[in-house]
Order: sequence, then structure tokens, then C-alpha cells
Amino acid sequence: MLVEIPEPEVILGVILAFSIGLVGLYAYYKIRPFVKSRTEIYDSSQVERLEYYERQLIDMKIRLDALEIQGIEEKSEDPNLELKQFLERLAKNEVQEKKSEISIKHEVIPEKETYVPNIPNTNHTNPIDHVLHLITNKSMTSRDIQITLKRSREHTSRLMKKLFEEGYVQRNTETKPYTYSITEKGIAKVEQIESSPSAA
Repeated sequence: MLVEIPEPEVILGVILAFSIGLVGLYAYYKIRPFVKSRTEIYDSSQVERLEYYERQLIDMKIRLDALEIQGIEEKSEDPNLELKQFLERLAKNEVQEKKSEISIKHEVIPEKETYVPNIPNTNHTNPIDHVLHLITNKSMTSRDIQITLKRSREHTSRLMKKLFEEGYVQRNTETKPYTYSITEKGIAKVEQIESSPSAA
């Protein structure tokens, strides 16, 4: 089988055309950054216009926000005055009706019962004993204990930490604020205090 070899002029023409194409491409990419086409000029003017309108929109949004804030402040001075006045009158009427019913029936309303823990009548000179007696029947928060003891928050915290470390109380960390309840060891200490001759 014979392979036909092209003439040397054809080969030379192809090589010459390829090299001219390479030189042309190289020149195009070198000159391109310096020449702006019509579309790029058009694009740059469009970008400038878009930026101008964006600034205008931002200014308008700021003004609208300022107007809304002023409107809210004006409304918040007296938003539901009529409703409040109506509710106040309604509440006054209900109170007067209840007073008139009470005076007609001549019944005395019992006062609300407050919880008083069942604590033996002992003289608590030691705050540890007092706290253990307090939480014997009901778990309490540190704030409740502080109010009952009439001590500072720091003093109460130190006291509860000491009782917890010694195993007299247990701390429930699932509730906020933490609640403290007495342990078996604490109950034994309370019983020991009550049975001692000084408690009598």
C-alpha cells in the first residue's frame, strides 16, 4: 500500500499558516487589555448607573426606617389608652360588686393560708441546724433559705456548699435555681439534735 506524501509547498504552507496563527493569537492577548470594546464601555457606564441607583435606594431605606421609628415612638406614648381605661373601669366595677355582695352576705373572706413548715420549737443558734430543719419537709432554693435565715447571699451560698460537701443535703441541678433537699445523713443529724438534752 502506497502512502501519498504531499508536495513540499503544501507542507510549507500549512506550517506557515500555523505559525502566523500562533503569532496572531499572542499579539491579540497582549493588545487586548489596552483596547476597550464598545460593550465594555457600555458595561462601565451601566455599572456607574447601578451604583448611583443603589446609593439612592439605601438613602430612601434609611429615611423610611427613621420615619417608622418616629411613628412607633409616637404610637408607643399612648397605644391603647381607651382599652386601658375601659379595663380599669371594668375592674373597679367588679371590685365594687364584690364588696357589695360581701356586705350583703356579711361573710368574712378567709385570708390566704401561708405555708409554715413543721419545725419543732427549738432555739437555733447554729445556722446549719436551722437549715436542716427548714428543708426536712420541703426542698427549698438558696434564695428561700437566704430570706428565712436573714443572711447575705454569699453567706447562704457558702453554708449550702458546706452542707452539700458534707453530705447533709443534695442539690437538684435539673431545676433553675437549684433546689436543696435533705439526705439520710441530714435527717439523722436532725434527729440527733432533737433528741439531745439541749433541745428540750
